[in-house]
Amino acid sequence: MQKPSSPAAAGVRSQARRALGAAAVAGVAGLALAPAAFAADADAPVATAPASADVQEVSGVAVDARKATDMQSGKYTAPLVDTPRSITVISSQIIEQTAATSLQDILRTSPGITFGAGEGGQPLADRPFIRGQSSGNNIFVDGIRDTGGQTREVFNLEQVEVIKGPDSVYSGRGSGGGSINLSSKSPKANTFLRGSAAIGTDNYYRGTADGNYAFGENAAFRLNLMVTEGDTPGRDSVDFKRWGIAPSLAFGIDTATQLTFSYYHLDTDQDPDYGIPLASKRTWGVAGTDSRTRPTSGILDVSRDAYYGLDRDWMKTKADIATVAVRHEINDNFSVRQAFRYGKTLNDYFVTNPGDGGAAQFVAGEWWMKRGTKSRWNETTTIAFVSDVSGKFNLGSVENSFNAGFELGREQNDNASYTFYTASGSTCPVGFTGAGTGDCTRLYAPNPSDAWSGTINRGPASQSKTKTAALYAFDTLKLTEKLLLNVGVRYDDYSTQGYNAASTNTNGVITSVTYTNVPKTSWDFVNYQIGLNYKPTASSSIYGSYATSSTPPTIAAGDQNGSGGIGSGNLSTTVLDPEDTTSYELGAKWNLFGDQLALSGALFRTERKNAQILVGPGAADFAQVGETRVQGVELGVSGKITPKWQVFGGYTYMDSELVRGAVTITNGTVTQHINTGDPLANTPKNTFSLFTTYRVLRPLTVGGGAYYVSKTFGGNQGGAGGGANGIYIPSYTRYDAFASYQINDKVDLQLNVQNLTDERYILRTNGVHHADPAPARQTMLTLNVRY
Repeated sequence: MQKPSSPAAAGVRSQARRALGAAAVAGVAGLALAPAAFAADADAPVATAPASADVQEVSGVAVDARKATDMQSGKYTAPLVDTPRSITVISSQIIEQTAATSLQDILRTSPGITFGAGEGGQPLADRPFIRGQSSGNNIFVDGIRDTGGQTREVFNLEQVEVIKGPDSVYSGRGSGGGSINLSSKSPKANTFLRGSAAIGTDNYYRGTADGNYAFGENAAFRLNLMVTEGDTPGRDSVDFKRWGIAPSLAFGIDTATQLTFSYYHLDTDQDPDYGIPLASKRTWGVAGTDSRTRPTSGILDVSRDAYYGLDRDWMKTKADIATVAVRHEINDNFSVRQAFRYGKTLNDYFVTNPGDGGAAQFVAGEWWMKRGTKSRWNETTTIAFVSDVSGKFNLGSVENSFNAGFELGREQNDNASYTFYTASGSTCPVGFTGAGTGDCTRLYAPNPSDAWSGTINRGPASQSKTKTAALYAFDTLKLTEKLLLNVGVRYDDYSTQGYNAASTNTNGVITSVTYTNVPKTSWDFVNYQIGLNYKPTASSSIYGSYATSSTPPTIAAGDQNGSGGIGSGNLSTTVLDPEDTTSYELGAKWNLFGDQLALSGALFRTERKNAQILVGPGAADFAQVGETRVQGVELGVSGKITPKWQVFGGYTYMDSELVRGAVTITNGTVTQHINTGDPLANTPKNTFSLFTTYRVLRPLTVGGGAYYVSKTFGGNQGGAGGGANGIYIPSYTRYDAFASYQINDKVDLQLNVQNLTDERYILRTNGVHHADPAPARQTMLTLNVRY
């Protein structure tokens, strides 16, 4: 078998200040040249394609007897309690205590968020859904969009900020559900060293190191390292290994001018897991087959560890991100910030898909299936530049806190898939039709050790280039001591161009390649928000807000790799308009016990319009009139009820509806609107999460988590079980356990048991091809040290 190779000080105070000033001026000068990097090929024609905190805290609320800082992004011009929208901030303490290692682990603690499965054009990568909208394209690192299909790690994170509801005014183009900002660890003014070593069931181990060395006058170097390996609990054939490194260097810490250089690298190698098939894989109730009955959920009833992949499969990802940032305080009221980032990510996989090998066949008294495949090679290169100014001023009797600036971004996505040829595989039984070379396995008892030999070759890459330029401004106006007005506006110019590649192959060997240019298409859109806060006390607020979001058609499905934005049928020569999302929210926030505990509650309604759908009996009858709606209630709690009792969690109720969907055509006549009135995919009505700890004795803290998700549909389509939305994830409740024992002031032991009751449940499904089982019970013991 052939597999493709992987692509690949101190000093006198005055002298130090002069050196810092010179470095900062040089850094600013260098950043000032950054826009040229975006203009290099601004309107060039598409070239002919080639043949070949360490601080344990939650923003705005202390969780370790210290008041926390505000959110990382300077675009938020008011403290968290005075920001008129739902925002959940997950601190480093919660990340560590829950033994989270991935973005999915972290977001489990925030209700109202689910994850979608990879399917079709969607990559195997992080695909969070916020308030019913796919938000995989809305993930940011330190306020700058983090593009490319990735599976993200936590070893370099200070906190995670989840902004819910349409927020294009902050982030530009987006899905409308919300966005996620990952706040990185940065150099500090004090020297420290921390590390952890963990072992656990399922061959799990993990080691991390976090060292910060302060030197000279207000300078520091920080280095974070991570290595981990293990098996997926309950999925014995699925293992993983990852390593990462994140150095950062800062000059001018706690001074008027700070210059920071940072770099992040993550390398992952794991067995890809496309889960288990849906019940639609086979027929039901046919004489001569087995006596099983079709599961009502539409998900095939097989063992938890049933794995349909083979040793030929792989999934590798890489991320390399370099950032330089300058912050300068002009005076006590005004500051400027500039940041330049270059990043490259790779998502490379070849995976067996149990849903794409054709219908299973009942042969010789049992069900057999032929394996199908999915593959992707996606390299994404991103350049981004941000420059803004923040400050305060009085306009008459009104105090203003503002932020204004501009952003430039350029992303290049290169996308390819793999062709393969089976020279020999597991033999299909006699009587199996369309067997070909083979590669069959039992539907209810797949064998991941089946032999396979053949060739796998990467095909030609299609390419899309995306450019963005944006201007934005935000202001919080203090009208009176109790009344605040929060406003924001953003203008975006967004364009894409590229080419598509197609190939033919013989026995997996590519014999010809053709390229088709995709013309440049562009959109410009304005988004805004307005919110009014009434403050009964200094530590509370009652608010109402309205916000908008725009989703260009190239990312309407949540993927990041589209280009063109052209419609279908009668719209095949028309550039589609962006989909529009609007949100209405009424809420309240309270900080209690001297800012030790934060409570929040909100009523929200989100409407998304302008999706392209089929509206008439002709194949050309398309229009941009598709519409969805999600409305509900969200409650949150974070902080300490008593000095010994800490809580973090919340509850979200979502009533979702496909207000208008495509029509069904029967014999040239419209018979119904498909699923109109149905709930949306990946949008459960009820989600609840609570992680809590209590210090029983001075050295001993115990606690745990409870997480509930109600019935969740896998897609907005009819299922084999009859009726709309025939595929769904049954409701489930998961419990985790936590204990920590402090050996001395430098060493502690931490015990985590994930999925304590070994609950068997489905984590996600796309409703079309497969469903992904959640991990089984796992026990982890971690030694934490700090100096």
